Amino acid sequence: MNGLSVLLLGVGLGLRHATDADHVVVVSTLLQREPGVGRAARVAALWGAGHTMTFLGVGLLVVLAELRMPRSLEGAAELAVAAMLVGLGLVHLLRKPRQGGSAYARPLAIGLVHGLAGSASIALLAATTIHSRAMATVYLGLFGAGTVAGMVLLTVVLSCPISWAVRAGGAMRRTVTGAAALLSIGLGLLIAVQTIGAHT
Repeated sequence: MNGLSVLLLGVGLGLRHATDADHVVVVSTLLQREPGVGRAARVAALWGAGHTMTFLGVGLLVVLAELRMPRSLEGAAELAVAAMLVGLGLVHLLRKPRQGGSAYARPLAIGLVHGLAGSASIALLAATTIHSRAMATVYLGLFGAGTVAGMVLLTVVLSCPISWAVRAGGAMRRTVTGAAALLSIGLGLLIAVQTIGAHT
């Protein structure tokens, strides 16, 4: 891989990574309490920052220190993400909806946990296909930046219909909130079942 290919691949895969189903579900759920484009962009940026901090931390250990994460630890990370998705869905399903008020720490913390999932595998792929450690490190950084950019863009797009539904109130708001919460719970359970099946 030449330098330009690494740059383009890192950003491109980061942007694509932002559209993974679990990312979309998390952001959709968080947006129930953060209507409006500006607030939505803030949620996405904080989520992306947390995700990237964890991803880069794990990734640099793999690329620079040649650390190899045990399969059991990878499975535990996936289960932690699954538990977070289920918990996030239950919180939004059971708590009384309200507009705004989501703390800065909440999307950041969720991003930190979410970044555990798949980080070691992505970093290992970079380390084995990009022979220069410096370029592999650049790739990881661009992947993280692409993920943040993709999340902000995706969240701003999603915020328009979700904000409209939240402000409409009544049955519309309950339907959107319930659907996002149930999707989060369902995806969390699916990830848990798949992870347990893959590690038994």
